[in-house]
Amino acid sequence: MKMMKTITAVAVATALLGGCQSTQSANNQQAVSQSQFPEVKVNYETFTLDNGLTVVVHEDRKAPIVAVNVWYAVGSKDEKAGQTGFAHLFEHLMFNGTENYDDEYFGPFERAGATEMNGTTNNDRTNYFENVPTPALDMALWMESDRMGHLLGAVTQEKLDEQRGVVQNEKRQGEAQPYGKAWSYIAEQTFPEGHPYSWSVIGSMEDLNAASLDDVHQWFEDYYGAANAVLVLAGDIDVETAKEKVTKYFADIGPGKPLKKHEAWVAKRDEQKRATMEDRVPAPRVYKVWNTAQMGTADSEYLNLLADILANGKNSRLYERLVYNEQIASSVGAFQYGRKLAGQFMITADAKPGVELEQIEKIIDEELARLIQEGPTAAELQRTKFSTTADFVRRAEKVGGFGGKSDILASGAVYHNDPGFYEKEMEWTKQASTNDLQNAAEQWLSHGDFVLNVVPQPNYTAQETNADRSQLPNVGDLPQLELPEVEQFTLSNGLEVYLAQRSDTPTIEMSLVFDSGYASDVGGKLGTASYTMSMLKEGTENLSALELNKRLESLGTNLNASASLDSSRISMDTLSVNFAESLALMNDVLQNPAFSEEEIERKRSNWIEGIRKEEARPQTQALRVLPGLMFGEGHAYSQPLTGSGTVESIKSLTRKDLVEHAQAWLRPDNAKLVIVGDTTVEQAQSLLEEQFSSWQAPASDKPEKSLDASMASETSRVFLIDKPGNPQSLIIAGQLAPSGQVDNADTIDVMNTILGGSFTSRLNMNLREDKGWSYGARSIWLDNEGPGLLMALAPVQTDKTKESVEEIIKEFTQYEDDKPATEDELAKVKANKTAKLPGAYETKGSLLSGLVSTFNKGKDVEYLEAYGQRINAITLDDIQENADKVLKPDAMTWVIVGDLAEIEDKIRELNLGEVTILSEEDIK
Repeated sequence: MKMMKTITAVAVATALLGGCQSTQSANNQQAVSQSQFPEVKVNYETFTLDNGLTVVVHEDRKAPIVAVNVWYAVGSKDEKAGQTGFAHLFEHLMFNGTENYDDEYFGPFERAGATEMNGTTNNDRTNYFENVPTPALDMALWMESDRMGHLLGAVTQEKLDEQRGVVQNEKRQGEAQPYGKAWSYIAEQTFPEGHPYSWSVIGSMEDLNAASLDDVHQWFEDYYGAANAVLVLAGDIDVETAKEKVTKYFADIGPGKPLKKHEAWVAKRDEQKRATMEDRVPAPRVYKVWNTAQMGTADSEYLNLLADILANGKNSRLYERLVYNEQIASSVGAFQYGRKLAGQFMITADAKPGVELEQIEKIIDEELARLIQEGPTAAELQRTKFSTTADFVRRAEKVGGFGGKSDILASGAVYHNDPGFYEKEMEWTKQASTNDLQNAAEQWLSHGDFVLNVVPQPNYTAQETNADRSQLPNVGDLPQLELPEVEQFTLSNGLEVYLAQRSDTPTIEMSLVFDSGYASDVGGKLGTASYTMSMLKEGTENLSALELNKRLESLGTNLNASASLDSSRISMDTLSVNFAESLALMNDVLQNPAFSEEEIERKRSNWIEGIRKEEARPQTQALRVLPGLMFGEGHAYSQPLTGSGTVESIKSLTRKDLVEHAQAWLRPDNAKLVIVGDTTVEQAQSLLEEQFSSWQAPASDKPEKSLDASMASETSRVFLIDKPGNPQSLIIAGQLAPSGQVDNADTIDVMNTILGGSFTSRLNMNLREDKGWSYGARSIWLDNEGPGLLMALAPVQTDKTKESVEEIIKEFTQYEDDKPATEDELAKVKANKTAKLPGAYETKGSLLSGLVSTFNKGKDVEYLEAYGQRINAITLDDIQENADKVLKPDAMTWVIVGDLAEIEDKIRELNLGEVTILSEEDIK
């Protein structure tokens, strides 16, 4: 179905602009009435192919040429962090040949005498355009349709690498220009993190380097379908001919994927923000930037007019004052940067030698304040209306090229779903009043500016030195780990206390650690331990939750309670001057928790919502399922690794359950108190006795957790969880492993670090750095008090799920077979783990954590101090022996979360073992 419409755009004829002057002064010149504005008509017709391609046709027979203009509704705003620059990179790739014409794109057009040929990318769209003689129209449409529908087979790694280099050189060239680095910096600083305009169109070097062939192929498949494009034909053409030819060349192209469209996000700021940048520039320049209304709004057009009045042309206010009269600036300008999601209003001015930018900025602020307070004059408004409409007249003379009629129609269709939208914009311009402009200035320019001063870099010079660059300097002997003395004493109630005095700052940190954790939930309601500990801060018998929090804040004290797999703890850090008062609050929380029914219910709904979020996220969903598959029913570790329990168990929790858990497990003979900070044994023991002497162990026997070893699976098993439409698969491969309390724990840790425990580990270098299939892959050894768990974890792109599984198996297998750890790998891990030791316990919190971990493993301070010596004593034979004993690549439990329609068959082809698809009920 086609529709006919005429755009009526306001314009000023050349004769009118150059007509006779009144004898009155320019400021008193009577404005031409709106009725004297002539009309410029741009007729167009539209039709849409069945595949969604929108076609706009404008007939203009004054010359035997046709402007071909293809706009894709994709720009840098459609990218994401880590993949910036893709839209612009693809603009280049689409000039490099297609499956059916695998050669430079310009060749046929040059031979046909095409003009105005180019392609551009901005935040909101990518376009390709050319003017061709009428007989060459079929060739042009063949070429444009071929790169829309038949491109990917010609996008090779060689071409990607070539155009990546071209784009990077374009980026270097732009940034090498004076003030060239300012634009990307302004984007970062003026929009919040994650905003689609917070990165530059050209992208970052890192992202361009990381772009893989699969990445760019996926980008094309996502955004370059026919339904996301607009084709404009303007010139020596009629709609019947256009429909015949466009159908012939474009109708067989797929529509592309359904797309999510960004909504307007202006991100207007309330406060001023400032920055200074040094660069190789000829003169200091000030940028003042406001986030303003998006294109397609009346305010955006009013701001366009304000920019002219304020700083464009010799009659503008800032030019007259800064450049012409006071002569302290060499140039000044302003513009409204209209974009689909948000606009920006920018003022720039270059200082003359010896002039401070502050002086220029002061005048800019004065003139802007005057414009906001008084508004523009009628003469100023009329002048800028004339210049704006005159620009449109000049643009509308051309059928194609930058800004011509095909551009006007295409921009309306892509940005506003209306080829004739320019009529509305020009009507806003025509009808704008001085009050409209004044209100727009007040709304958008009265506050919230970002001020960037770009100043010449000082003339620094380098000097000759005698540094030997032929080799790295020897690091030398590293300092040894020195820990403060740890003193131990026991309170009258049997509580063991460990104190490391450190008085560099007047603070004290402490953890009261219980041998419980959510492993103690076995046989009861899962999540009880975590829920109980979380309730301790929700009020006591003496203080409500809000009152308790207020008291803690007034003392500058942090108090927290939590549970992990093997332990629960109450932790506190406070100023040493408030040690006694803070201890009193900690004791109140410990001995007198209210477990208020009201607070229990308040927390319950949020807790259940948290579980549902865990069940929705692939990683936490898998970590909820894996322990039950690994440890077996009834084992203390056979529960979600998050410790949050299940929806059913949390719904069934009662106040009685929480009270009984606290009474059973939170007892002095089941705990250790570790203190690091600005206190002495004498002071601490006295205060602790005063507060905790009434805290006594019950007469019942101390409870014990059942941490028996589980029966390891002797074969591999695969469990699949369906996430339809998920763009990634999450792969977790688990196997049982030794406890963290074994004598060779350090060797197992080093072995795992080489395999997958660091950024430069084998797994990550393979799947991320070499293949580019994953953002990050790793292996984790959970060194539990009971049986441990070794897991490989890798989120990967869906189409590489099978291959990623194969690579994980290969890394595990060859580690204990034909590719054991090397001297270089071992030396690197040793150096990393030992060289950082002297600074590892710089803070009280890090020392406290290290001591707690050591004591939980049944070790003493000497064990912690000797860590470096143990690491350095590990040999390659030790690593190999442990790899042989620990790694079980043929008996792993695989949990894979992804789009089963895409991955299931390929996973089954691997023949890893029995494949089970887990239902929603299985994973709750």
